[in-house]
Amino acid sequence: MTDAKVTTRERFQLQALDPLEDRQKTAEIAAALRISVRSVERWHRAWRAGGEAGALSKRSPGRPRLSEVQITELEGELERGPPGHGWVVQRWPLARIKTLIGRLFHVSYTVEGTWRLLKRHGSIWKQPTRRAIERDEDVAEVWRKET
Repeated sequence: MTDAKVTTRERFQLQALDPLEDRQKTAEIAAALRISVRSVERWHRAWRAGGEAGALSKRSPGRPRLSEVQITELEGELERGPPGHGWVVQRWPLARIKTLIGRLFHVSYTVEGTWRLLKRHGSIWKQPTRRAIERDEDVAEVWRKET
């Protein structure tokens, strides 16, 4: 859930807990707020055990994030190319970038999480276009102009 949704939910929980202090029945509170009796009971149990802080959401720890400095460092390392990190093939598949992030920063991402990280920071790494080894750029440019 987003922070806004979590905040809204917490406000809703606190609304449910206010009448409980006045000894109102959980069924009445649930009906008034259009939620299940079980939810009201669970929130009340958490509130009794830990007060208001106990009733509030623990929030998801989320995935570890890289700082802006680390992102910049990662981009520099990606520019060094795969051979600079011990791979023979000149490609950066997402699984390899995921491995590089783990080696450099000791942070674990999924392949999908790696894609989202790169996309969020504007670094969409694509595989290079396949070209012939014998390709002569000058001849190709002349051919493009004439043809």
